[in-house]
Amino acid sequence: MSELAPEDELRLNVMMAGDIQAVRIDEAAMLVHGLSARGEAAIKLHPTGRPEQYLRRVREMLAGSATGSPGGYPVYLHGWTRMGQAREKGLDCLLLLGEVEAVVSVAYSNGLTDELARRAWWAMPVADNARRMLERDCVVQGKMGKVLAEYLVEHLPFENSPHTIIDTVRLVLQPGLINAEVRQKLWSRGAIDNAYHVGFLERMPDSLPVEVAPREDWNALREKLSADDPFALQLERILSSRGQAFLQTAEALLRYPADKDVVYALLNALAAYFSSVLQPCAGASMEEIVANVDVLCKDHASTAGQFLEAWPEYAAELRAMLILSCANSSVAAPILSQSTAGGSLMRQRLEPVTTQILRQIAVLRGQEFNVAAPRRRPR
Repeated sequence: MSELAPEDELRLNVMMAGDIQAVRIDEAAMLVHGLSARGEAAIKLHPTGRPEQYLRRVREMLAGSATGSPGGYPVYLHGWTRMGQAREKGLDCLLLLGEVEAVVSVAYSNGLTDELARRAWWAMPVADNARRMLERDCVVQGKMGKVLAEYLVEHLPFENSPHTIIDTVRLVLQPGLINAEVRQKLWSRGAIDNAYHVGFLERMPDSLPVEVAPREDWNALREKLSADDPFALQLERILSSRGQAFLQTAEALLRYPADKDVVYALLNALAAYFSSVLQPCAGASMEEIVANVDVLCKDHASTAGQFLEAWPEYAAELRAMLILSCANSSVAAPILSQSTAGGSLMRQRLEPVTTQILRQIAVLRGQEFNVAAPRRRPR
């Protein structure tokens, strides 16, 4: 392997001897960039052999200076990198190696801080790193939170994967990261790509930027129900304007999901919304869930049965809430795992699941169930 040119070795040693915070290598331009409290510096390399071999020698020299290990970033650590298992101590040293995987390791680490996020972002400003760093409260509440969110919002129109869009929207909607105007723009994009709306259902189910009237009996109901009963609280929540907005959005998504990731995320968001009334009613299919819920509602010793004794007029609503609380992505997985189909064919195969869920949503919205176009029914 080629030895470092004397001038390169000298300049790299001088750089590493200073208060260096992060190192980034531009392989195409053969430049080593260094970040310090005083700003940035760049060292132009002068390869004495093949560029890839020379860069390997540079990284060995950086590793020896930063960690005392001249072997570079250990290969066995690569498998841990994207699992957040990098050791919490010494993360700052990983940013001095000029290794892509070492930077990713810091971005995914449980020991990430706002300052380390700043350095890692300088070293490798890519969307995947931004998303993982925004999963840490210290970053969201720190100086880097808005920086990362702004970048993700700006580049979101270029994302094609529904999973990535859902994940990004969910992350940037965390409090304090974007303003109301940006939030409204993201919501408006959901008219073209409904993956955006799934992110809203996950992050802010009770604060969707859409106006929907409460169900007609909401005012009368909230004056009578006990605030100590989880079924009563959930019923009041779902009949309110915010609950009806959630259901309206979920229904629109469920009727026309274009992708498996949208289906999985949507069903999990629905189940999470009703998790406060979750009972042991799980099943391998919608038919099993419905059957289990019906048995539970007839059990007068159960909390659900006791609620029905006090409020028999809301038997259909309670049943709907219990069914939806159990109808997470697991009920769709057996169907979706058997085919790679999307669009209308996927929706056709999902009808045993979606039709039952749409029935429950219609009950909670006070509507007659209609597969094609639901309409309001008087109560």
